[in-house]
Amino acid sequence: MADTVSDFLLRRLRTWGVRRIYGYPGDGINGLMSALQKAQGRGEELEFVQVRHEEMAAFMACAHAKFTGEIGVCMATSGPGAIHLLNGLYDAKLDHQPVMAIVGQSARAVLGGAFQQEVDLQVLFQDVGEFVETATSPAQVRHLVDRGMRIALAERSVSCIIVPKDLQELEAVKELPKKHDTIHSGAGYSAPRVIPEERDLDRAAEVLNAGRRVAMLVGAGALRASAEVIKVAEALGAGVAKALLGKAALPDDLPFVTGAIGLLGTRPSWDLMADCDTLLMVGSSFPYPEFLPDEGQARGVQIDIDPKMLSLRYPMEVGLVGDARATLAALLPRLKVKTDRAWRQKIERRIGEWWKTLESRAMKDAHPLNPQRVFWELSPRLPDRVIITSDSGTAANWFARDLKIRPGMACSLSGNLATMGPGVPYAIAAKFAHPDRPVIALVGDGAMQMNGNGELVTVAKYWPHWKNKQLIVLVLNNRDLSQVTWEMRAMEGNPKYEASQDLPDFPYAKYAESIGLRGIRVDSPEGVGKAWEAALAADRPVVLEAVTDPEVPPMPPHITLEQAKAYGLAVLKGDPESRAMIRQTFRDFISGAH
Repeated sequence: MADTVSDFLLRRLRTWGVRRIYGYPGDGINGLMSALQKAQGRGEELEFVQVRHEEMAAFMACAHAKFTGEIGVCMATSGPGAIHLLNGLYDAKLDHQPVMAIVGQSARAVLGGAFQQEVDLQVLFQDVGEFVETATSPAQVRHLVDRGMRIALAERSVSCIIVPKDLQELEAVKELPKKHDTIHSGAGYSAPRVIPEERDLDRAAEVLNAGRRVAMLVGAGALRASAEVIKVAEALGAGVAKALLGKAALPDDLPFVTGAIGLLGTRPSWDLMADCDTLLMVGSSFPYPEFLPDEGQARGVQIDIDPKMLSLRYPMEVGLVGDARATLAALLPRLKVKTDRAWRQKIERRIGEWWKTLESRAMKDAHPLNPQRVFWELSPRLPDRVIITSDSGTAANWFARDLKIRPGMACSLSGNLATMGPGVPYAIAAKFAHPDRPVIALVGDGAMQMNGNGELVTVAKYWPHWKNKQLIVLVLNNRDLSQVTWEMRAMEGNPKYEASQDLPDFPYAKYAESIGLRGIRVDSPEGVGKAWEAALAADRPVVLEAVTDPEVPPMPPHITLEQAKAYGLAVLKGDPESRAMIRQTFRDFISGAH
């Protein structure tokens, strides 16, 4: 039997190294599903992971790219299935991850005829995709796959190939005649090693060597340059703050690492930026200017592989286009080791004080349980080589501040899109990509009710096949969309709006047990450590339900006058939880004062 277009497309993906596709079926991709079934029957290595919703497939493809460095691939049917992919694809676009979406479409003969489920997918995907093309002929498929894959990898972006349902069943064109109006493409891509010009490296070194108080800010672009970042920081006597996507770039036990920066950041990172006279930014698009030095305060050097990001967040004196690792290595011999370590010693002293502050905050009483303590107790118990995912919300605050990352660990979340919902699908993708490694997802109850509970069904379906069974989903059950509640209070000066913020209670641990997973519920401080130990020792995936206090504030590293006024207004306007708010905020403010 001759190969179909669908057979050929999948075989071409395998030529590019693709071994897994995340997706959900539908009649718009029946031809592709049949080809996947045939490939499996032939023993070809191409796994289809059935998710519960197409958005989750796109999240998983993004997470696959983040945790492997490979391209992630997702698949959806025409019309509504294609539409569902968008949020996850935007997550990949904004975090600069290579993802390929294969999407079905109505048959070619009915396009333009207002047919059922007919959607203009070229228009739908044109903003999210760097490469978006519809296949109209079997002869196109080879070069569409080749070019779409290469662009996604080279641009660290999203590509989308739209395949009408009737085309999927046609006979494939394996060899093209050598004639006009044909394209003869090839597979394969190897990323270049990009290093700035010598003169620009010299200029950057001059700026950094002249600085007396150097601050570094590293992001996701520095994840594979940890050793070089450490060497540069040691030479310059610098402190190093980490953007959220760069949390795993450096271990948190290094005495000069100030931790996260921004609203979810630390006081030492705030002080570092407020007091520095020189800023070196490496592989980060951190967007908030209020957490960076004032304009004119510091001379700046920035390293980024994308020239569009240079001097965008802070007016840099020298912008270096290059790989973080290679550029730092080339810069290092040009740096003069600073003998005056007073600045470094001041930074290290503040960091030591900060960890004590966090411990003090975590151990304070709450009703019934302080969420900070749940994360603080996890930190020393984190398994070696663990992969950690976090959802958006208050879970991201405690993830950013309270967990100490060690060498060999990996972690991520939705950075630039900051969407709700990727915590559990990210963890599932991490487990498929690294079935031998433990994985922990840190999720709020809002995200669990949005889609996390559904994807636990995916976990229940696949976990027996994983070499290492450790997948733990922590759920902060506080019955409140608490991140938004606190933003309403601190930014708008409005009290909690119960109609929008209160969540229905849900038995997360019992639900996990009902689908064959392990469920653990904890609602007392003395039970937190034991709960983590039981979860880590379980013989199957676990949902750890922590019943936490929504009135523990996600305190920013520095409270502005405007935030204090807004907070006071929320109390005066009759916030329903004003008494608990005031008590918990006062406790955390006092413990963080210095």
